[in-house]
Amino acid sequence: LAVFTDVLLDVPGGIPSSIMAQKRSLEELGHEVVVFAPGFAASLKNMPAKERKNIITVPTHHVFRPNGAPLSKRPGKVERFVLSRFPEFDFDIVHVHYEASCSIAGMKLARRFNKPLVQTMHGREDMAVQINIPKGLKTFVAVVLCFLHSRYIPHFKQATADASLAPTLARRKMWNIMVNHANYADKVITPSEHFKTKIVEMGVEKPVFVVSNGVDDDMVAELDARVKRMDGSLIRKVEEGDKLRIFWNSRLSREKRIMPFMEALSLMREPFCCTFVGDGNGLKSARRFAEKHNLMHGKNQQVVFCGRVPHEEVLDKMIKQHLSVTVSYGFDTQGLTLLEAEATGLPVFFCDPDMK
Repeated sequence: LAVFTDVLLDVPGGIPSSIMAQKRSLEELGHEVVVFAPGFAASLKNMPAKERKNIITVPTHHVFRPNGAPLSKRPGKVERFVLSRFPEFDFDIVHVHYEASCSIAGMKLARRFNKPLVQTMHGREDMAVQINIPKGLKTFVAVVLCFLHSRYIPHFKQATADASLAPTLARRKMWNIMVNHANYADKVITPSEHFKTKIVEMGVEKPVFVVSNGVDDDMVAELDARVKRMDGSLIRKVEEGDKLRIFWNSRLSREKRIMPFMEALSLMREPFCCTFVGDGNGLKSARRFAEKHNLMHGKNQQVVFCGRVPHEEVLDKMIKQHLSVTVSYGFDTQGLTLLEAEATGLPVFFCDPDMK
């Protein structure tokens, strides 16, 4: 299996976690998996040797790094690099996990060598542009990205005009990318039924299968051995005089609405301690806000930023919490946070009705 993704190394979040889980599970079944992704040698050195096996970094820009993430060079350069390593491109299946340069290269190679092509649609790129690009530039950026994408992947289909999902030209252009990218594949995977419904409504015509993200069975089994359960659910009580222990286990980013959540914390009057696990483009702003509102210091420290934490340690921390939170709205296709909370018996506060 050849896996192509633009999101893996030096990027926190559910997409890299799901790709690594796919790689690990298939290898345990005896299959060979080679992952192609942008990144640098230093990124691989920070990974356990077993995990970095057969992860190959493709030509990557050294200066231009949007939101700190590595960005691969043009699809043609990536194709030539891959063929220099695998001139026969003797893979049985190509699985693509994103819509940018490296993933486009994987799709073009699959078509050139007549290999079965699977595309997993992970995210709402229309919402990423809506939330992250400054006002006045959204349409320009979306039009440029759509044009660049159409140079490599044919845009035979215009995304459906939808007052809810695509109310602006910028969002329609990003839906054009997602729809035509999916239609270029043989099979399409989404992590949730609600996202499948949306992409079909917007114009995806290829067969779409729902395959949920998941939590490693072995990790859950280890947790079950340590967690006391009664009637199938974990008992979590806030004892008298105890603080409510809140847990944030998502990217600290604008898409996840980190700053509205920080504002909500500053208004809380009951004793609490919120532990943040993760990284992202909103971390600095969140820290500054916490400093300004005296949430990080003193005997009654209310906010703790842990940064990136190995997955098994995340689940371990979740056992000790009272409540998990995920406050994104209209962005997540499926919250891995929800599945991890379920695996550890942790109640979840969520905002997006799609997450129910």
